[in-house]
Amino acid sequence: MKDKATIKQMIEELKTLKTDNMYLNDFFHTWKESDDEIAAVFQVAEVLRALRENNISTKVFDSGLGISVFRDNSTRTRFSFASACNLLGLEVQDLDEKTSQIAHGETVRETANMVSFMADVIGIRDDMYIGKGHTYMKTVAEAVQDGYDDGVLEQRPTLVNLQCDIDHPTQSMADMLHVINHFGGVENLKGKKVAMTWAYSPSYGKPLSVPQGIIGLFTRFGMDVVLAHPEGYNVMADVEEVAAENAKKSGGSYKRVDSMAEAFKDADIVYPKSWAPFAVMEERTKIVEQGDQEALKALEKTCLANNAKFKDWTCTEDLMKTTKDGKALYMHCLPADITGLSCKEGEVEASVFDRYLVPLYKEASYKPYVIAAMIFLAKFQNPSAKLEELLEAAVKRIK
Repeated sequence: MKDKATIKQMIEELKTLKTDNMYLNDFFHTWKESDDEIAAVFQVAEVLRALRENNISTKVFDSGLGISVFRDNSTRTRFSFASACNLLGLEVQDLDEKTSQIAHGETVRETANMVSFMADVIGIRDDMYIGKGHTYMKTVAEAVQDGYDDGVLEQRPTLVNLQCDIDHPTQSMADMLHVINHFGGVENLKGKKVAMTWAYSPSYGKPLSVPQGIIGLFTRFGMDVVLAHPEGYNVMADVEEVAAENAKKSGGSYKRVDSMAEAFKDADIVYPKSWAPFAVMEERTKIVEQGDQEALKALEKTCLANNAKFKDWTCTEDLMKTTKDGKALYMHCLPADITGLSCKEGEVEASVFDRYLVPLYKEASYKPYVIAAMIFLAKFQNPSAKLEELLEAAVKRIK
């Protein structure tokens, strides 16, 4: 546990980072944020965690709402968002579109304004359909900006991307914060090999945003990032271009290979995770728009059959032995498809998964603090001063 002197030093380091553009702004994709802004999210997350561990209240809001909109199923991210809002003193209200007027034809722009009275943040997860999730989030952001400009809303709520069709920033940043702590600091990451690999799953429609989020963020830290997948399981070309450019700037590297074994060899970090091919996700979106249920069933059948050709793409004990000293850090956003446990054949062998349970839980534990940091930096123009105020007041969370 960090003592108060260490926390104060962390706040001093935050002062050196430029965060002005984060104030009253939204958080969509990590690659749209500067290096300082990414570093600031990590730093604020660490300070908030340290304050809580020292039993110091981090409630900076006396009232207010955090609105959550989950257009896809979620457990970890849903509770992480709720935890983040609660950490800062906000209450959470979940918008269930099935029971709202949205089901009766209410427009996105109308809904965005109606749910935003006294709201400080809106967290949205919309990751299932290519070309739809990020577009929806931008529409909501524009609607609340118009509502604020027109005097309908007293304040403009910040929008936080809790996963869209392109990126999963809260996940990738929680993952990176875990990596930073695991290896003892950002300065120790340069040259580390990261294997972001496709893995077999008995389902076909897993989003692309996790692998895209990882290659889009980890390449910023001078790491050697390898994306591995069977032929045809491509991610978005635009995101690969981002990864390549990031690697060039940071002194790391980025490449794509078609072998899980090649990716795992001498890797310091492995992240075996299933996803659907970009072309399939595009086709799926068109079919859903057309409302053709028979075509959707046919697509699923075809995709599951194709997945089944690559059942050997799974994280095994033998593969783990080929990593750096046989001790690579195994990562997953969870829930994983665990062979012989959650499914007959899946992404990872049960023995590997069980061996990494504690690191996996630690990995997940950073997400509430990352989300809270994104909200914090959007709401306070001088975040270090506010954190100093919390530290000096030292109001006990548990009295």
